[in-house]
Amino acid sequence: MADQKRERDGGRSGRPVPPEWLIGGLRPAPAPIPWPAVARAGIAMAAPLAVGMATGNSAYGALASMGALSGVIGDTADAYRMRVLNIAVPQLFGALGVTVGSLVFGHGWLAVAALTLVALVSGMISSIGAVASVSGLLLLLNAVVGAGLPMPGPWWKAPLLLSLGGLFVLLLSLLGWPLRRTEPERGAVAGTYRAAADAIEAAASEAYDDRRQALTHSLNTTYDLILGRRAREHGRRGELVRLLAQLNVVIPIVEAAPAVHLRGWGVDPAIPRAVRQLADAVEEGRTDAVVPALPAPATPAERALDTALRHAFVVVHHPDPEHSALDDRLGRPAAPRIRARRATRDVLLSATSWRYGLRLALCIGLAQALVSVVPVERSYWVALTIVFVLKPDFGSVFARALTRAVGTAGGLLVAAAVLAEVPRGWWDVPVMLLLAAFIPAFSAKGYAFQTAAITPVILLLSDVLNHQGFDLVLPRLWDSLIGCAIALIAGYLLWPESWHTRIGARLADAVAATADYVEYAFGSEDDRTERARRRRRLYRDLSTVRSEFQRALTEPPPMGARAAAWWPLVVAVERVVDATTAARVRVNHGAAWPPAGEVEDIAAQLRELARGLRRSATLVGVRAALAGDEEGVLAPLRQEVAAARGITAPAP
Repeated sequence: MADQKRERDGGRSGRPVPPEWLIGGLRPAPAPIPWPAVARAGIAMAAPLAVGMATGNSAYGALASMGALSGVIGDTADAYRMRVLNIAVPQLFGALGVTVGSLVFGHGWLAVAALTLVALVSGMISSIGAVASVSGLLLLLNAVVGAGLPMPGPWWKAPLLLSLGGLFVLLLSLLGWPLRRTEPERGAVAGTYRAAADAIEAAASEAYDDRRQALTHSLNTTYDLILGRRAREHGRRGELVRLLAQLNVVIPIVEAAPAVHLRGWGVDPAIPRAVRQLADAVEEGRTDAVVPALPAPATPAERALDTALRHAFVVVHHPDPEHSALDDRLGRPAAPRIRARRATRDVLLSATSWRYGLRLALCIGLAQALVSVVPVERSYWVALTIVFVLKPDFGSVFARALTRAVGTAGGLLVAAAVLAEVPRGWWDVPVMLLLAAFIPAFSAKGYAFQTAAITPVILLLSDVLNHQGFDLVLPRLWDSLIGCAIALIAGYLLWPESWHTRIGARLADAVAATADYVEYAFGSEDDRTERARRRRRLYRDLSTVRSEFQRALTEPPPMGARAAAWWPLVVAVERVVDATTAARVRVNHGAAWPPAGEVEDIAAQLRELARGLRRSATLVGVRAALAGDEEGVLAPLRQEVAAARGITAPAP
């Protein structure tokens, strides 16, 4: 809305305003700078370079710094366990990649075939998850570098140096673990309580939808953090068990929020204040007995919130929670062996994984074939550009190609100044300390800024290896433009799916799951824990739809315009889930149970909506007549379903 307003204001003032899809990626994100990661990046990349120069092996130091760069890119997690996964696991794939690349260095078409195969594997495994995505990225990146630059022999030295650099980043990131072992998890649980307080506080305002979405993201992330760690730690670890109990008791508070919202008026300020008191107690680890000062409840929604808050105060302040509070409300993760088998099966049988892998393999193959036929000095830069632009799970290919070109140009200006004015030698160490620190700081602001920060670092390390100086700068700009062009043509324009949004199909699946959730919530076999799991899965699916929507908006016309038409329905389906949860909360606290026929009619309308979404690429409004008691508990739900069915959009 703000972007549309800027465009309207610009139009009235007579100034041309670039479209959002063109400039959206160039606007810095309002994200805080991760200062600890900034410090780690500077030390981790400058120290290996200094050691290499002190021992007379500057090339070895540069390779270790390149490995540290990979670790810096993956150093994004707060929890220590996730830091181990995000940094250590990808280093193994990176070592494999550089080994493969160095073995085919200088072998012409064999190198083309090998990198094409590695690109296929990299693209396919990226769909497994965040850690697999970074692992696939490093597998392909290091293979490209190994095939494009001569590595020191024997064959094991380059992967060893790169791995040592990455593990040095990991070591720095784990220095606080003995003193802050569960502090990131405790902070995440406290953050979920604060997000719940914000949502309840905004119950009667237009900000509720955004606050509820933030609460959903916080709850999902925190559960992933806590349950993922429990899957690897057996027995009752006091602090971790207590955190899980504290997280579980926030769910009834979260369930009550939609009921308060649909009621139509706000809450007493004492209620969100009490939730924030719980957040402070979790963060500080307090165990003193506290009786909350809450207003007397008068409606089913208020009684639900009052009951949830009083129970949360008991559990949060208790040093040894009861076993009844320790159920894994979202289901405990399966054993790593089982999840690995499932992931392998999903990758091999997924048409999407194959499509992404083939797209990436095609572009890498074309890039390597091009530089094999046309003499391009340091040709690995073309393929590196494609890797970052086309990585399928990183968002819009078009937007990333644009921001990559702009970011590279900005980074090359910095690199040109450094290579032209700074003497080579020990001056490289303080320069690297400064430039590397910018990487996590700029990465938080967006891809263009990350590219601008990484480009001079890579060029400085390349100069340490090849001693080309200022002559590196201009060829790298042309290489980047060639890589962006290959990614746009062979990885974007030639693929029919680039011109069609996937929002409709994913939204149809979410609507069908919503119908099942409605039936289960008011069925005879309702189980509170299972109901909570189904609702969380629904919100996860809708969060995925939101992410797809945001990605599609960065595409040029007509795809961006088509995607925008789906937004009202995305919001409508989220409101249907909220209304279902609110109705169930009211039933739990005194409202009459709805007739089975009314529940069946609502579920049938939702399934018909899902079928319509799968049949049509555009939204077609349907007038839905849902009979029922206007004063009944399902009246708000019927209204939300009718609103969802009535949403229309013009054909593009």
